[in-house]
Amino acid sequence: MRRRTLAIALPALAALAAACRACGPGRRPAPGPVTARGAARESYAGPEPGPPVANLQPGLAAFGHALLAAVAEPGANTVLSPLGIAYAYGMARAGADPATGAELDEVFGFPPEGPHAAFGTLARVVAGTGEVPPAPERDAPQDPEPPVVRLAGGLFAAGDLTVREGFLRVLTARYGTGAHRVDFAADAAEVINAWAGERTAGRITKVVDRLDPGTRLVLASALYLRAGWAVPFTDPPEPGAAFTRADGTAVRTDLMRLEAELPYASGPGWQAVELAYAGGGLAMWVLLPAPGGAPADRLAPGELTRVRDGMRPTRIRLALPRWDFSTALELGPALEGLGLRGRGYSGIADGLVLDRAVHGADVTVDEWGTEAAAVTGLAFRLSAPPPAEVEVRADRPFAFAVLHRPTMVPLFTGQVADPAATG
Repeated sequence: MRRRTLAIALPALAALAAACRACGPGRRPAPGPVTARGAARESYAGPEPGPPVANLQPGLAAFGHALLAAVAEPGANTVLSPLGIAYAYGMARAGADPATGAELDEVFGFPPEGPHAAFGTLARVVAGTGEVPPAPERDAPQDPEPPVVRLAGGLFAAGDLTVREGFLRVLTARYGTGAHRVDFAADAAEVINAWAGERTAGRITKVVDRLDPGTRLVLASALYLRAGWAVPFTDPPEPGAAFTRADGTAVRTDLMRLEAELPYASGPGWQAVELAYAGGGLAMWVLLPAPGGAPADRLAPGELTRVRDGMRPTRIRLALPRWDFSTALELGPALEGLGLRGRGYSGIADGLVLDRAVHGADVTVDEWGTEAAAVTGLAFRLSAPPPAEVEVRADRPFAFAVLHRPTMVPLFTGQVADPAATG
Protein backbone atom coordinates (compact mmCIF):
# COMPACT_ATOMS: atom_id res chain seq x y z
CA MET A 1 0.00 0.00 0.00
CA ARG A 2 1.36 3.37 -1.05
CA ARG A 3 2.36 5.91 1.56
CA ARG A 4 2.80 9.66 1.51
CA THR A 5 4.09 12.44 3.75
CA LEU A 6 1.83 14.86 5.60
CA ALA A 7 2.91 17.65 7.92
CA ILE A 8 1.02 20.11 10.12
CA ALA A 9 2.80 23.34 11.02
CA LEU A 10 1.56 24.80 14.30
CA PRO A 11 3.42 27.76 15.74
CA ALA A 12 3.00 27.13 19.45
CA LEU A 13 3.01 23.35 19.70
CA ALA A 14 5.02 23.90 17.48
CA ALA A 15 4.12 21.16 15.02
CA LEU A 16 2.26 17.89 15.16
CA ALA A 17 2.26 15.89 11.94
CA ALA A 18 1.50 12.59 10.29
CA ALA A 19 4.37 11.59 8.02
CA CYS A 20 4.05 8.29 6.19
CA ARG A 21 7.57 6.99 5.71
CA ALA A 22 9.50 4.21 7.38
CA CYS A 23 11.40 5.18 10.50
CA GLY A 24 14.97 6.08 9.74
CA PRO A 25 17.87 4.49 11.55
CA GLY A 26 19.30 6.12 14.63
CA ARG A 27 16.00 7.13 16.22
CA ARG A 28 16.34 7.22 19.98
CA PRO A 29 13.91 4.93 21.79
CA ALA A 30 11.86 6.42 24.57
CA PRO A 31 13.31 5.75 28.02
CA GLY A 32 11.46 3.41 30.35
CA PRO A 33 8.33 5.10 31.71
CA VAL A 34 7.79 6.12 35.32
CA THR A 35 4.69 4.42 36.71
CA ALA A 36 2.71 4.73 39.93
CA ARG A 37 4.13 2.66 42.77
CA GLY A 38 2.62 -0.81 42.81
CA ALA A 39 0.42 -0.18 39.76
CA ALA A 40 0.07 -2.68 36.91
CA ARG A 41 -2.09 -2.84 33.82
CA GLU A 42 -5.43 -4.39 34.71
CA SER A 43 -6.66 -7.37 32.70
CA TYR A 44 -10.22 -7.52 31.48
CA ALA A 45 -11.88 -10.77 32.55
CA GLY A 46 -15.51 -10.17 31.64
CA PRO A 47 -17.52 -11.22 28.57
CA GLU A 48 -16.46 -9.83 25.23
CA PRO A 49 -16.78 -6.90 24.60
CA GLY A 50 -18.24 -6.12 28.01
CA PRO A 51 -20.70 -3.52 29.34
CA PRO A 52 -18.16 -0.65 29.63
CA VAL A 53 -17.65 -0.64 25.84
CA ALA A 54 -21.39 -0.69 25.21
CA ASN A 55 -21.72 2.42 27.39
CA LEU A 56 -18.91 4.20 25.54
CA GLN A 57 -19.94 3.40 21.95
CA PRO A 58 -22.95 5.77 21.54
CA GLY A 59 -20.87 8.76 22.59
CA LEU A 60 -18.03 7.86 20.24
CA ALA A 61 -20.40 7.46 17.31
CA ALA A 62 -22.08 10.80 18.02
CA PHE A 63 -18.75 12.55 18.52
CA GLY A 64 -17.30 11.14 15.31
CA HIS A 65 -20.28 12.36 13.30
CA ALA A 66 -20.30 15.81 14.93
CA LEU A 67 -16.58 16.36 14.35
CA LEU A 68 -16.68 15.18 10.73
CA ALA A 69 -19.69 17.41 10.03
CA ALA A 70 -17.82 20.34 11.58
CA VAL A 71 -14.52 19.98 9.70
CA ALA A 72 -15.23 18.19 6.39
CA GLU A 73 -15.46 20.52 3.40
CA PRO A 74 -17.89 19.33 0.70
CA GLY A 75 -15.20 18.98 -1.95
CA ALA A 76 -12.39 17.64 0.24
CA ASN A 77 -11.36 14.11 1.17
CA THR A 78 -11.43 13.66 4.94
CA VAL A 79 -10.39 10.89 7.33
CA LEU A 80 -10.55 11.03 11.13
CA SER A 81 -10.25 8.53 13.95
CA PRO A 82 -12.99 9.09 16.55
CA LEU A 83 -11.49 6.33 18.67
CA GLY A 84 -7.95 7.72 18.46
CA ILE A 85 -9.02 11.24 19.44
CA ALA A 86 -11.27 10.07 22.26
CA TYR A 87 -8.54 7.78 23.60
CA ALA A 88 -6.15 10.71 23.99
CA TYR A 89 -8.81 12.84 25.66
CA GLY A 90 -9.80 9.86 27.80
CA MET A 91 -6.28 9.86 29.24
CA ALA A 92 -6.54 13.61 29.79
CA ARG A 93 -9.92 13.13 31.51
CA ALA A 94 -8.14 11.35 34.36
CA GLY A 95 -6.50 14.68 35.29
CA ALA A 96 -9.11 17.23 34.21
CA ASP A 97 -10.42 19.96 36.49
CA PRO A 98 -14.11 19.47 37.38
CA ALA A 99 -15.45 22.02 34.88
CA THR A 100 -13.21 20.75 32.09
CA GLY A 101 -14.12 17.16 32.93
CA ALA A 102 -17.83 17.93 32.64
CA GLU A 103 -17.25 19.39 29.17
CA LEU A 104 -15.22 16.37 28.12
CA ASP A 105 -18.04 14.08 29.23
CA GLU A 106 -20.54 16.10 27.23
CA VAL A 107 -18.51 16.41 24.01
CA PHE A 108 -17.27 12.81 23.90
CA GLY A 109 -20.30 11.20 25.51
CA PHE A 110 -18.20 9.57 28.21
CA PRO A 111 -20.44 7.41 30.44
CA PRO A 112 -21.19 8.35 34.07
CA GLU A 113 -18.74 5.72 35.37
CA GLY A 114 -15.99 7.33 33.29
CA PRO A 115 -14.24 6.16 30.10
CA HIS A 116 -11.15 4.48 31.55
CA ALA A 117 -12.43 0.93 32.07
CA ALA A 118 -13.99 0.93 28.60
CA PHE A 119 -10.81 2.20 26.94
CA GLY A 120 -8.79 -0.40 28.79
CA THR A 121 -11.13 -3.05 27.42
CA LEU A 122 -11.08 -1.64 23.89
CA ALA A 123 -7.30 -1.60 23.75
CA ARG A 124 -7.27 -5.34 24.42
CA VAL A 125 -10.50 -6.65 22.85
CA VAL A 126 -10.79 -4.47 19.74
CA ALA A 127 -7.18 -3.52 19.15
CA GLY A 128 -4.55 -5.38 21.07
CA THR A 129 -1.40 -3.99 22.59
CA GLY A 130 1.39 -6.05 21.07
CA GLU A 131 3.87 -5.06 18.39
CA VAL A 132 2.74 -4.51 14.81
CA PRO A 133 3.83 -7.45 12.61
CA PRO A 134 5.43 -6.72 9.22
CA ALA A 135 3.11 -6.15 6.27
CA PRO A 136 2.76 -8.97 3.74
CA GLU A 137 3.64 -8.57 0.08
CA ARG A 138 0.74 -7.56 -2.14
CA ASP A 139 2.10 -8.47 -5.58
CA ALA A 140 -0.23 -11.43 -6.12
CA PRO A 141 -3.48 -12.83 -4.73
CA GLN A 142 -3.12 -14.60 -1.40
CA ASP A 143 -5.13 -15.60 1.61
CA PRO A 144 -5.75 -12.48 3.72
CA GLU A 145 -3.89 -12.22 7.01
CA PRO A 146 -5.80 -11.69 10.26
CA PRO A 147 -6.51 -8.00 10.88
CA VAL A 148 -3.91 -6.02 12.80
CA VAL A 149 -5.27 -3.24 15.02
CA ARG A 150 -3.07 -1.57 17.60
CA LEU A 151 -4.08 1.19 20.02
CA ALA A 152 -1.54 2.82 22.32
CA GLY A 153 -1.26 5.80 24.62
CA GLY A 154 1.85 7.70 25.58
CA LEU A 155 2.70 10.27 28.25
CA PHE A 156 5.81 12.41 27.85
CA ALA A 157 6.69 14.72 30.73
CA ALA A 158 9.45 17.17 31.52
CA GLY A 159 12.00 15.74 33.93
CA ASP A 160 11.25 18.34 36.60
CA LEU A 161 7.46 18.12 36.37
CA THR A 162 5.75 16.37 39.28
CA VAL A 163 2.98 14.24 37.79
CA ARG A 164 0.31 13.29 40.29
CA GLU A 165 0.37 9.71 41.55
CA GLY A 166 -3.37 9.20 41.04
CA PHE A 167 -3.15 10.23 37.39
CA LEU A 168 -0.20 7.90 36.80
CA ARG A 169 -2.10 5.07 38.44
CA VAL A 170 -5.03 5.44 36.01
CA LEU A 171 -2.73 5.62 32.99
CA THR A 172 -0.79 2.56 34.10
CA ALA A 173 -3.85 0.45 34.98
CA ARG A 174 -6.16 1.39 32.11
CA TYR A 175 -3.95 2.71 29.30
CA GLY A 176 -0.77 0.71 29.86
CA THR A 177 1.62 3.65 29.99
CA GLY A 178 3.62 5.63 32.48
CA ALA A 179 5.49 8.92 32.15
CA HIS A 180 8.39 8.98 29.69
CA ARG A 181 10.79 11.64 30.95
CA VAL A 182 11.95 13.96 28.16
CA ASP A 183 13.73 17.29 27.71
CA PHE A 184 11.47 19.64 25.77
CA ALA A 185 14.41 21.91 25.02
CA ALA A 186 16.40 19.04 23.49
CA ASP A 187 15.32 15.53 22.44
CA ALA A 188 11.57 15.39 23.25
CA ALA A 189 10.46 15.53 19.61
CA GLU A 190 12.85 12.74 18.65
CA VAL A 191 11.61 10.51 21.46
CA ILE A 192 7.93 11.10 20.68
CA ASN A 193 8.44 10.55 16.96
CA ALA A 194 10.23 7.25 17.58
CA TRP A 195 7.36 6.16 19.83
CA ALA A 196 4.80 6.90 17.11
CA GLY A 197 6.80 5.18 14.38
CA GLU A 198 7.12 1.99 16.38
CA ARG A 199 3.38 1.86 17.05
CA THR A 200 2.16 2.59 13.53
CA ALA A 201 4.45 0.28 11.53
CA GLY A 202 6.36 3.32 10.30
CA ARG A 203 3.26 4.84 8.71
CA ILE A 204 3.31 7.83 11.06
CA THR A 205 6.81 8.81 12.05
CA LYS A 206 6.60 12.52 12.73
CA VAL A 207 4.25 13.54 15.49
CA VAL A 208 6.19 16.63 16.45
CA ASP A 209 8.54 18.68 14.32
CA ARG A 210 9.78 20.77 17.19
CA LEU A 211 8.37 21.69 20.58
CA ASP A 212 8.24 24.98 22.42
CA PRO A 213 10.63 24.69 25.39
CA GLY A 214 7.73 25.87 27.55
CA THR A 215 5.85 22.62 26.87
CA ARG A 216 5.75 20.55 30.05
CA LEU A 217 3.81 17.46 29.02
CA VAL A 218 2.46 15.72 25.91
CA LEU A 219 -0.25 13.06 25.80
CA ALA A 220 -0.42 11.06 22.58
CA SER A 221 -2.50 8.25 21.17
CA ALA A 222 -1.60 6.07 18.20
CA LEU A 223 -4.04 3.85 16.31
CA TYR A 224 -2.96 1.52 13.51
CA LEU A 225 -5.11 -0.69 11.29
CA ARG A 226 -4.14 -3.18 8.60
CA ALA A 227 -6.83 -5.56 7.37
CA GLY A 228 -7.37 -7.57 4.21
CA TRP A 229 -10.79 -8.02 2.68
CA ALA A 230 -12.52 -11.31 3.38
CA VAL A 231 -13.45 -11.18 -0.33
CA PRO A 232 -10.78 -9.25 -2.27
CA PHE A 233 -11.54 -7.29 -5.44
CA THR A 234 -10.17 -9.76 -7.97
CA ASP A 235 -12.30 -8.76 -10.98
CA PRO A 236 -10.52 -6.61 -13.58
CA PRO A 237 -10.97 -2.92 -12.69
CA GLU A 238 -13.00 -0.52 -14.80
CA PRO A 239 -10.41 1.95 -16.13
CA GLY A 240 -10.97 5.67 -16.48
CA ALA A 241 -14.49 5.75 -15.04
CA ALA A 242 -16.08 9.12 -14.33
CA PHE A 243 -16.40 10.06 -10.64
CA THR A 244 -18.72 13.07 -10.25
CA ARG A 245 -17.56 15.42 -7.52
CA ALA A 246 -19.84 17.48 -5.27
CA ASP A 247 -19.57 20.55 -7.51
CA GLY A 248 -20.71 18.58 -10.55
CA THR A 249 -17.32 18.29 -12.20
CA ALA A 250 -15.96 14.84 -13.01
CA VAL A 251 -12.59 13.19 -12.53
CA ARG A 252 -11.41 9.98 -14.17
CA THR A 253 -10.39 7.13 -11.91
CA ASP A 254 -10.23 3.34 -11.99
CA LEU A 255 -13.02 1.50 -10.20
CA MET A 256 -12.33 -1.79 -8.47
CA ARG A 257 -15.05 -4.35 -9.18
CA LEU A 258 -16.56 -7.16 -7.17
CA GLU A 259 -19.65 -9.30 -7.56
CA ALA A 260 -20.59 -11.29 -4.46
CA GLU A 261 -23.25 -11.80 -1.82
CA LEU A 262 -22.70 -9.00 0.70
CA PRO A 263 -24.73 -7.38 3.48
CA TYR A 264 -26.72 -4.56 1.87
CA ALA A 265 -29.23 -1.96 3.01
CA SER A 266 -31.00 0.91 1.31
CA GLY A 267 -33.52 3.62 2.04
CA PRO A 268 -34.87 6.83 0.55
CA GLY A 269 -31.84 8.55 -0.95
CA TRP A 270 -29.11 6.13 0.09
CA GLN A 271 -27.46 2.73 -0.34
CA ALA A 272 -25.06 0.93 1.99
CA VAL A 273 -22.93 -2.16 1.55
CA GLU A 274 -20.71 -3.94 4.09
CA LEU A 275 -17.25 -5.18 3.16
CA ALA A 276 -16.00 -7.57 5.81
CA TYR A 277 -12.34 -7.92 6.64
CA ALA A 278 -10.78 -11.32 7.16
CA GLY A 279 -11.61 -12.72 10.58
CA GLY A 280 -15.08 -11.19 10.70
CA GLY A 281 -14.59 -8.78 13.61
CA LEU A 282 -14.04 -5.69 11.46
CA ALA A 283 -15.88 -4.35 8.45
CA MET A 284 -16.09 -1.23 6.30
CA TRP A 285 -19.46 0.23 5.45
CA VAL A 286 -19.61 2.13 2.17
CA LEU A 287 -22.45 4.64 2.56
CA LEU A 288 -23.56 6.13 -0.74
CA PRO A 289 -26.05 9.02 -0.71
CA ALA A 290 -28.17 9.98 -3.71
CA PRO A 291 -26.58 12.52 -6.08
CA GLY A 292 -26.24 15.82 -4.24
CA GLY A 293 -26.50 14.25 -0.80
CA ALA A 294 -23.96 15.00 1.95
CA PRO A 295 -21.79 11.96 2.73
CA ALA A 296 -21.26 13.01 6.36
CA ASP A 297 -25.01 12.86 6.99
CA ARG A 298 -24.88 9.11 6.45
CA LEU A 299 -22.65 8.78 9.54
CA ALA A 300 -25.18 10.16 12.04
CA PRO A 301 -25.72 7.60 14.82
CA GLY A 302 -29.39 7.14 13.93
CA GLU A 303 -28.50 6.56 10.29
CA LEU A 304 -25.87 3.98 11.23
CA THR A 305 -28.46 2.17 13.33
CA ARG A 306 -30.82 2.11 10.35
CA VAL A 307 -28.06 0.67 8.20
CA ARG A 308 -27.25 -2.02 10.76
CA ASP A 309 -30.89 -3.00 11.19
CA GLY A 310 -31.53 -3.00 7.44
CA MET A 311 -28.55 -5.11 6.33
CA ARG A 312 -29.57 -8.24 4.40
CA PRO A 313 -27.41 -10.66 2.38
CA THR A 314 -27.80 -9.54 -1.23
CA ARG A 315 -26.06 -10.36 -4.47
CA ILE A 316 -24.14 -7.14 -5.21
CA ARG A 317 -22.25 -5.86 -8.21
CA LEU A 318 -19.96 -3.30 -6.57
CA ALA A 319 -17.76 -0.70 -8.25
CA LEU A 320 -15.53 1.23 -5.85
CA PRO A 321 -12.52 3.51 -6.36
CA ARG A 322 -9.24 3.09 -4.57
CA TRP A 323 -8.38 5.91 -2.21
CA ASP A 324 -5.23 7.09 -0.51
CA PHE A 325 -5.16 10.37 1.39
CA SER A 326 -4.49 12.13 4.68
CA THR A 327 -6.12 14.71 6.93
CA ALA A 328 -4.29 17.10 9.25
CA LEU A 329 -6.44 18.88 11.80
CA GLU A 330 -5.93 21.33 14.62
CA LEU A 331 -8.52 20.07 17.07
CA GLY A 332 -8.81 23.11 19.35
CA PRO A 333 -11.19 25.29 17.28
CA ALA A 334 -13.31 22.35 16.15
CA LEU A 335 -13.76 20.96 19.67
CA GLU A 336 -14.41 24.43 21.07
CA GLY A 337 -17.28 24.69 18.60
CA LEU A 338 -18.62 21.41 19.97
CA GLY A 339 -18.51 22.74 23.53
CA LEU A 340 -15.04 21.88 24.86
CA ARG A 341 -13.65 25.18 26.15
CA GLY A 342 -12.05 24.20 29.46
CA ARG A 343 -8.27 23.90 29.53
CA GLY A 344 -7.55 23.06 33.16
CA TYR A 345 -5.83 19.75 33.99
CA SER A 346 -4.45 20.30 37.47
CA GLY A 347 -5.23 16.66 38.23
CA ILE A 348 -2.19 15.79 36.08
CA ALA A 349 0.15 18.35 37.63
CA ASP A 350 -0.21 21.66 39.46
CA GLY A 351 -1.20 24.49 37.14
CA LEU A 352 -1.23 22.40 33.95
CA VAL A 353 -3.35 23.69 31.05
CA LEU A 354 -3.93 22.33 27.56
CA ASP A 355 -2.10 24.45 25.01
CA ARG A 356 -2.69 22.72 21.65
CA ALA A 357 -4.38 19.60 20.32
CA VAL A 358 -3.77 18.14 16.88
CA HIS A 359 -4.95 15.07 14.98
CA GLY A 360 -3.46 13.49 11.88
CA ALA A 361 -4.89 10.46 10.09
CA ASP A 362 -4.35 8.68 6.79
CA VAL A 363 -6.03 5.81 4.96
CA THR A 364 -5.17 3.62 1.98
CA VAL A 365 -7.82 1.37 0.41
CA ASP A 366 -7.10 -0.95 -2.51
CA GLU A 367 -8.07 -4.35 -3.93
CA TRP A 368 -6.50 -6.19 -1.01
CA GLY A 369 -7.81 -4.26 1.97
CA THR A 370 -7.18 -1.23 4.13
CA GLU A 371 -4.23 0.31 5.94
CA ALA A 372 -4.80 3.34 8.15
CA ALA A 373 -3.16 5.15 11.02
CA ALA A 374 -3.91 8.08 13.27
CA VAL A 375 -2.06 10.04 15.91
CA THR A 376 -3.56 12.55 18.32
CA GLY A 377 -1.31 14.85 20.32
CA LEU A 378 -2.21 17.03 23.30
CA ALA A 379 0.47 19.49 24.46
CA PHE A 380 0.26 21.04 27.90
CA ARG A 381 1.95 24.03 29.52
CA LEU A 382 1.87 25.44 32.99
CA SER A 383 -0.81 28.12 33.45
CA ALA A 384 -0.20 30.56 30.64
CA PRO A 385 -2.04 31.95 27.55
CA PRO A 386 -3.79 29.04 25.72
CA PRO A 387 -26.64 -11.54 -11.62
CA ALA A 388 -26.76 -8.89 -9.39
CA GLU A 389 -29.93 -7.77 -7.66
CA VAL A 390 -28.66 -4.26 -7.13
CA GLU A 391 -25.67 -2.19 -8.16
CA VAL A 392 -23.65 0.06 -5.85
CA ARG A 393 -21.49 2.31 -7.99
CA ALA A 394 -19.46 4.73 -5.89
CA ASP A 395 -18.83 7.24 -8.66
CA ARG A 396 -19.80 10.28 -6.60
CA PRO A 397 -18.88 11.51 -3.11
CA PHE A 398 -19.51 8.94 -0.40
CA ALA A 399 -18.78 8.30 3.26
CA PHE A 400 -16.93 5.41 4.80
CA ALA A 401 -16.65 4.00 8.29
CA VAL A 402 -14.36 1.31 9.67
CA LEU A 403 -16.23 -0.28 12.56
CA HIS A 404 -15.64 -2.97 15.12
CA ARG A 405 -18.86 -4.82 14.37
CA PRO A 406 -19.58 -6.38 17.79
CA THR A 407 -19.42 -2.97 19.52
CA MET A 408 -20.17 -0.58 16.63
CA VAL A 409 -17.17 1.53 17.73
CA PRO A 410 -16.01 3.75 14.80
CA LEU A 411 -12.24 3.38 14.33
CA PHE A 412 -12.07 5.57 11.22
CA THR A 413 -14.70 7.64 9.41
CA GLY A 414 -14.47 9.94 6.46
CA GLN A 415 -15.69 10.93 3.05
CA VAL A 416 -14.24 10.44 -0.41
CA ALA A 417 -14.87 13.59 -2.42
CA ASP A 418 -12.16 13.20 -5.07
CA PRO A 419 -10.33 9.85 -5.29
CA ALA A 420 -7.82 11.33 -7.75
CA ALA A 421 -6.56 13.80 -5.14
CA THR A 422 -3.83 12.64 -2.77
CA GLY A 423 -1.84 14.17 0.04
